[in-house]
Amino acid sequence: MGPFQSSKTPYPLLVLVFLSLLHITCGTRNLLSLYQPPPIGLTYHNGPLLEGELKISILWYGKFSPAQKSIIVDFLQSLNSANKIGSRKTPTVSKWWQTIQNYLTKAGKKETRLVLSNQLTDESCSIGKTLKKSQISELAQLNSKKGELLTLVLTAQDVAVEGFCMSNCGYHGSGQGKRFVFIWAGNAATQCPGQCAWPFHQPIYGPQATPLGAPNGDVGADGMVVNIASLLAGVVTNPYGNGYYQGPAQAPLEAASACAGLYGRGAYPGYVGELLVDSITGASYNAHGTNGRKYLLPGLFDPNKSACSTIV
Repeated sequence: MGPFQSSKTPYPLLVLVFLSLLHITCGTRNLLSLYQPPPIGLTYHNGPLLEGELKISILWYGKFSPAQKSIIVDFLQSLNSANKIGSRKTPTVSKWWQTIQNYLTKAGKKETRLVLSNQLTDESCSIGKTLKKSQISELAQLNSKKGELLTLVLTAQDVAVEGFCMSNCGYHGSGQGKRFVFIWAGNAATQCPGQCAWPFHQPIYGPQATPLGAPNGDVGADGMVVNIASLLAGVVTNPYGNGYYQGPAQAPLEAASACAGLYGRGAYPGYVGELLVDSITGASYNAHGTNGRKYLLPGLFDPNKSACSTIV
């Protein structure tokens, strides 16, 4: 028998073997199709949430243009402004925020109403342009006024913050025995847009698809809105590390971080999903805000559906 000749196995036997293998394969597929993985969920650890009226102070650390400031301020004011946007413009930023309100309702808490009460500017960067994490907390504490529980410390594109681009694009924390909480987010336009301003810039890793158009024409500011939105969802539902989260308390998955990278229907890792497109600018968005603004907001874990959810 030559090296490329098969042994003389009877043809009917080969058919039987093939049919048997087919039956096993199909049976396995049927079993797999019947298996549904258990739903994930964010566990409530019975800690306090940020309920009721939440006064917010913003510290603009470094140089921000008036246009950049208005993009972020309009986003914050859109969270409770469904009636000001108009019924024809859907979906809205306030509809996105309603998923976070579901967490409070589920825990028997009052819904959160965010009120922007104060804005401060430190354009000269009084403590330098290279900051440690501890200095972010100090800035938040120094610039928070009585009655303002949440401070946003926003750093300009030429300010370097410990861990920025390497381990995070922003974070939230608390201090002074739970007397105040803060969010820090940085403008990544020149430092790491492929990490912290995606999908408005090509990613550093993975498929190099064409980046989306920033809905307000500013990659840095629009990227900051995405990160602020994610952190705002986290700080309200897990302000002190014992609210809603999944996984270890030191590295928790929160309402937005549990659904990272998902923005529209059909999204999967590396693909943001189906989005709305501005007919004039070609920019992508998924929510309408006040003053004619459009925003791209991250998917959230919906506690009522036990799944990640997007508003488009």
